[in-house]
Amino acid sequence: MEKYAIVGGTPLTGQVEIGGAKNAALAILAAAVMTDDPVTIENVPDVRDTRVLMQAMESIGIKIEHIDRHTVKMDSSKVSDCVIDDEYMKKIRASYYMIGALLGKYKRAEVPLPGGCNIGIRAIDQHLKGFRALGAEVRIEHGSIVATATDLRGNHIFMDKVSVGATINVMMAASMAAGKTIIENAAKEPHVVDLANFLNSMGANIKGAGTDVIRIKGVEKLHGSNYAIIPDQIEAGTFMMAAAATKGDVVVKNVIPKHLECITAKLQEIGCLVEEYDDAVRIKCDKTLANTQVKTLPYPGFPTDMQPQMTVLLGTAQGTSIVTESIFDNRFKYVDELARMGANIKVEGNTAIISGVDKYSGASITAPDLRAGAALVIAALVADGESVVDDITYIERGYEDFDQKLAGLGANIVRVASERELKMSRLKLVE
Repeated sequence: MEKYAIVGGTPLTGQVEIGGAKNAALAILAAAVMTDDPVTIENVPDVRDTRVLMQAMESIGIKIEHIDRHTVKMDSSKVSDCVIDDEYMKKIRASYYMIGALLGKYKRAEVPLPGGCNIGIRAIDQHLKGFRALGAEVRIEHGSIVATATDLRGNHIFMDKVSVGATINVMMAASMAAGKTIIENAAKEPHVVDLANFLNSMGANIKGAGTDVIRIKGVEKLHGSNYAIIPDQIEAGTFMMAAAATKGDVVVKNVIPKHLECITAKLQEIGCLVEEYDDAVRIKCDKTLANTQVKTLPYPGFPTDMQPQMTVLLGTAQGTSIVTESIFDNRFKYVDELARMGANIKVEGNTAIISGVDKYSGASITAPDLRAGAALVIAALVADGESVVDDITYIERGYEDFDQKLAGLGANIVRVASERELKMSRLKLVE
């Protein structure tokens, strides 16, 4: 099983390039099935989740040509089936995006219930409610979601809670439903807007994405497009946190600073210098950080996907900080691993009470999920001595070349696949 071996204590310095947004890419790749014309998608992150989704799409007859590492050309004109195999989809949460895409285009879809990280209950009831409101019959059968419709018709849909996945799924299906659809209490995340822009580039009629009311006028047919995915705000935020935690000075390039404002505000609040440019941010930190309070909220609030990284950062800040998780119910599993490194954190329900310590110490730790894994890597970069981070498959679901990008900033990090390689890496890291 592959691991990262890390010797901490080195401030990160230099520049790092951010890739395409994983969450946007998964929705946009799925939506590309909704036209028979060729679609070219640029800035696709080369991570495990996107690779698995494309393999699943190829299994139903979609032709995918890799123009280069981050550009794909897709031809969905000869889809042979609307049934996605469980072998692929149990591995990633975004399996359910294929339901909205296939239902919108073909009026039927059968997709296994989603997998991905175990970070708590992520109900799909709002997805099913939306599909049914559009006229689909939806049932759970043998571990799969089966959706069928003779016709899809627009409707007025009020989401009981803000759900990014449900907003995306219903938006795709409604794009090819007859008449008008209004989605109220819609998610406003950047990747919701990016998907809407992509669908519009194919001829959809979607207005209001980025607000809590999205209005869609269904069209009969979508056409081909050439589209570039937005930068990944979570990857950018992770490197911003890593720079702050290691007392470094890093320019994070290829970002949309507007998408990072909630992260930037918290970093400035606790004592970091953050400079914004047109498509980059610089993070510099050379002092002990102050404590603060953080609560995760839907966009534009502080992202739940940045909560573990922020908790790791506050673990070495002065005084007591409080982090409240309001999105998922099982997102503090990594705290036990962080305690092995000397962190002083008490979890009560959905709140972490963090008493800052002077430093972390190296330890062998295991990544419990994608974002927590990245956060534990940050902790290892800060810690005295060597750490080994196991189960990095989780991390590679959403971060491309994570170890290489960190190494490019001066981190002492090596990716190893065996105990023998681990022993050899220790020699290199010591050197």
